[in-house]
Amino acid sequence: MKRSLMLCVVLSALASSSAMASPDLAKAKNCMACHAVASKLVGPAFKDVGAKYAGQKDAEAKLVGKVLKGGAGAWGAVPMPANPQVSDAEARALVKWILAQK
Repeated sequence: MKRSLMLCVVLSALASSSAMASPDLAKAKNCMACHAVASKLVGPAFKDVGAKYAGQKDAEAKLVGKVLKGGAGAWGAVPMPANPQVSDAEARALVKWILAQK
């Protein structure tokens, strides 16, 4: 019982630390195929997203939804596809990191 509890704690810590490493998480979840930190690629730069949504109370929830479900129209004609490979926790970690990129 103790051993299984310890394994759960270790696995939980590993999952939490991977969700906190947002630049690496963004690469692992293929965000960098369309986005860069400082320059526009297919989609907007993460710094531009952070600046656009700075100070908006609902920004985190709105952007988590866009990461998970996709979206269109906020940055031009090219839509962002849904990202089923991203968990809710990963999406929240990514969005918090993106909003810090002002």
